Amino acid sequence: MIPDGTGSVVEADVAEPAPAAGEVVVTVEAYSVNRGETFLLEAPPRGWRPGKDVAGVVASVGPGVHGLEVGQPVVAHPEHSGWAERVAVAADRLAPRPADMPATVAAALPLAGLTALRLVRLIGALPGRSILLTGASGGVGHYFVELATGLGARITALTASRPRGRRLAELGAEVLTDLTAARGGYDVVVESVGGAYFMATWRLLDPHGLFVWMGQASRERPLLDFFDWTGGTSATLRRFDYTASPVSVADDLVTLLRLVHTGRLHPELGLVAEWENTPEVLADLIRRRVRGNAVLEVTS
Repeated sequence: MIPDGTGSVVEADVAEPAPAAGEVVVTVEAYSVNRGETFLLEAPPRGWRPGKDVAGVVASVGPGVHGLEVGQPVVAHPEHSGWAERVAVAADRLAPRPADMPATVAAALPLAGLTALRLVRLIGALPGRSILLTGASGGVGHYFVELATGLGARITALTASRPRGRRLAELGAEVLTDLTAARGGYDVVVESVGGAYFMATWRLLDPHGLFVWMGQASRERPLLDFFDWTGGTSATLRRFDYTASPVSVADDLVTLLRLVHTGRLHPELGLVAEWENTPEVLADLIRRRVRGNAVLEVTS
């Protein structure tokens, strides 16, 4: 799938990937799509193709790669170009996948799972802490709520509607559809909507709390008024970038796979379709018709 110039994708033939030193070529069985990729498709960089979340099997191994064999199931987080039959991936950006884990489940893990896991690591100790999470009904939100509640946090999740928050409630979150219903005094706010939500949630923070900004899904820039003495008057403000981690992608993928395989983490597959339907799925994702992750199966 390549950018079609209108914000979507179209099928095309491209050069066959070959593994360079330290790389593996993966035969893709399934891939997940993310909202960030829909933004990039609006103005794609030269030479870029979408695709950061894939699951499949090893097709070939480049020089210097050890511990991986042709035919071995894997999950991978390539820099790009994963919405394809095959993709070259750096060996430190993939991990062996349990043979009994479906590719559709594993493909939903990388970007959203890595983000949630690293967000939990950033926040630190969670038992008893109250956390407000905005934009909670996507893949990151579901992973984060399950991880954080499992570690003893009390989560309030803000979603656009009750149906979109149903699974979050099952995972232990208090679900709100109106921010004015939030009680305030949260130890942590994780804000990903932007615009007016940024300052509105800052006002709900404990005076010495932690405010984590991780995006602006509304496409509206946030504005913070430090002269507004409501809420986080002496709070810590952190900008979160999931790529800035002391732990490698490969090691964190191993952790995520273990959590899923042992039944402690459950990917929320809001939509599974064949990859020919990628343009329609992208449209559904942009219109927020998908709860959790959208996954495409690559068929011949």
